[in-house]
Formats: sequence, C-alpha cells, structure tokens
Amino acid sequence: MSFIARSFYNSADGVFIAGCRLNECSYITHGNFYALNMTLLFKRIMEYIGLNPERLHIEFMTSSDAQHFAETVNNFSERIRLLGLLGAKENLSDEEIKERLYRIITLIPYIKIAEREKLKLKINNPDEWDKIFTLEYVKNLIESAPSYWIDPEKCSACTLCAQRCPVSAIDGGKNKIH
Repeated sequence: MSFIARSFYNSADGVFIAGCRLNECSYITHGNFYALNMTLLFKRIMEYIGLNPERLHIEFMTSSDAQHFAETVNNFSERIRLLGLLGAKENLSDEEIKERLYRIITLIPYIKIAEREKLKLKINNPDEWDKIFTLEYVKNLIESAPSYWIDPEKCSACTLCAQRCPVSAIDGGKNKIH
C-alpha cells in the first residue's frame, strides 16, 4: 500500500498493478488476493481524500496473456490521459494532494494492522469487491485512528515506546518528537 501512496505522493498520474489470475497463482500465499484487497482499500482511501480512484487499477492475467496485457495497459493509459495530471480533474493543488497523502502514508502501518483480517480475504466474485471497504468504513477507519504525542521535554529517552511499536515507526531519542 505504501508503494501506491508514495507513487501518488511523488506525482504519478496513475498506478497500474498486474498480478497472476486469482486462484491460479503458483505461490501458496496467494498474494494476489492481498494485493487486490489493498488496492480496493486504497481506491476507497483515494475517494476519501478527494482523488479519483480510477487512477488506480489492478488486473489479473497469465504471462501468456500478452494481447490482454497490451490492451489493458493501453486502456488504462488512455483513461489517465483523459483524467489529466494528478489533481487536475479533482481541482486539488499539488500541496493539497501531498498534505492529504502524507497523512495517509503516516497511517499505513496502523491501517495494515487494523485491517489485517480483511486484507487476507479471498473473495473471487468481483460483484462483492465493492462491499469489502465502503467509503463510510474507510472514513471511520481514518478518523478513528489512534493518535498520541510525546512531550519532548518530559521524554527520558527510555525507548519503551520504540520497543513496543509493532511496526518500528518510532525513532526515539531525547528531545526528539516521536
């Protein structure tokens, strides 16, 4: 998910993700389902922050689907061309986009932990995909994210907070705002 967020943060106009067909992956983990769920979640996050979710696309195919791959990439490229530069159709400045995406980037470790069960789902039916993460669900997820602040004047640099952080997101030290 962070790759997607950073791509848009760095002004990519669109992100295309390709993976092997669902239930045909050679890897036992079936990571393509995880990629699908992260993409579905991030599309809703994009909608929540005011970016057009059509700028993000995931497609499943085999390595022998050269024609399908070429057509899909061409169609996606045309869609992005019509949408224009990131923020153009959304009426957002580069600064607004970066500010909104930065907030999401800082929440990604929390989101991945909070949504770990939903991100593991293996739902084959495309008609069900839109029901996994609704806009209201994502709004609640982001707006109810836990937040804390450590007073640098009171911090003794004990590193307990850094040791307990499940995603190693804390760079501790005396007088450093965590």
